Amino acid sequence: MAHSGTTDCLRLIYNPDMSASFEERLHRYARLVILGGINIQSGQELIIGADVAETPFVRLLTEEAYKAGATNVFVIYSDEPSTLIRYAHGSDQAISYAPKWFADALGSRVENGAAYLRVFGSNPALLKDVDPKKVAISGKAGAEASKKMQDAFSNMLSNFAIVGHPSTAWAQAVFPDERAELALSRLWNAVFTCTYVDEEDPVQAWNEHCAAIESRRDLLNAKNFQALHFEGPGTDLRVGLAEGQRFAGGRVVTRPGIICSPNVPTEEVFGMPHKDKVEGVVHSTKPLSVRGRMVDGIEMEFQKGAVVSAKAKQGDEVLQRLLETDEGARRLGEVALVPNSSRVSKADILFLNTLYDENAACHIAIGQALGENMEGYGKMTPEERATRGANDSLIHVDWMIGSDQVDIDGVTQAGSTEPLMRSGEWV
Repeated sequence: MAHSGTTDCLRLIYNPDMSASFEERLHRYARLVILGGINIQSGQELIIGADVAETPFVRLLTEEAYKAGATNVFVIYSDEPSTLIRYAHGSDQAISYAPKWFADALGSRVENGAAYLRVFGSNPALLKDVDPKKVAISGKAGAEASKKMQDAFSNMLSNFAIVGHPSTAWAQAVFPDERAELALSRLWNAVFTCTYVDEEDPVQAWNEHCAAIESRRDLLNAKNFQALHFEGPGTDLRVGLAEGQRFAGGRVVTRPGIICSPNVPTEEVFGMPHKDKVEGVVHSTKPLSVRGRMVDGIEMEFQKGAVVSAKAKQGDEVLQRLLETDEGARRLGEVALVPNSSRVSKADILFLNTLYDENAACHIAIGQALGENMEGYGKMTPEERATRGANDSLIHVDWMIGSDQVDIDGVTQAGSTEPLMRSGEWV
């Protein structure tokens, strides 16, 4: 039974006349996240990162975690207005500072078995009026400070997950012509649908959905392709795959043996590109919300794995600063296949949130490779990973390149091709 204070807060924040059905769906969502997403284990510690506006939902998550046997739930809150204050009044030193001591402490807890859950519902336009140069400096500092934490995730040292939480600002960005209350209701309904909350048993439905993705993943791994070829309007891209890479998707198994779903929702089967074997041109098919700005109309050309030219019709300055982060930012760390028939795609909404938008279309990511795509990744040296083709970077930015006009072939080790997707659907 939820704490009465939590219920009261939910009623005040979301809708004064909120129906019991919505409240029940929110409880079901929290239960799904804890049992089907992060999959907290009895005796395990859970760290939750969230914005202060998400406190009522965090309390539901906390309740479900303790019911599942968590020994401790430690919550780290951020605050969007405080973030803007820092950019407006912070010195250059303040903008370029990130508390590495704190990030290292969190990384150490994850290395020692703590689970980490990120609740994400930030305003996509929060930083639209902030100097992009400041945002880039702060973003790079934060990435450098969090390296230990990111390595713990890449090496699959513990279970982790990221989940969406609609906020009024996010909802109004997605539905700018709707009243705030209606926009928020529509976004929550979409989130519930995309995460199987409306099914009779959401956790079972979620696990069955993940199992279907895993079946597709296993079929792709059995093919042992050397590359993927994307072809469509403005796109003719060959993505060579890293040596010994394995497609992943659905749930993952951490090194301690815990099964979790890192992304809720998830629709993708994704692999590891070879950092030196990407050739051709590619155009984005959906806008991207990154660092508080919209980036749209991306065009990139790759030679020997590296970006040799790039531009965007909107948000080009943001794109260029991302590519300047480090050497690895100009190479690929992920390639993912997503059918148009996915629940997220069928919602027919530009969510302005990568967690959702990347599950609406095939995509690639510039930057860091993902450890779960290579067996033994966590036991390799950085040099051994690079030799196999794994990319290293402080960033990992997904952007969408799939649509019903893009076809994808798998290139076999012998050099022949096999159709994988036609008009956005699996063959």
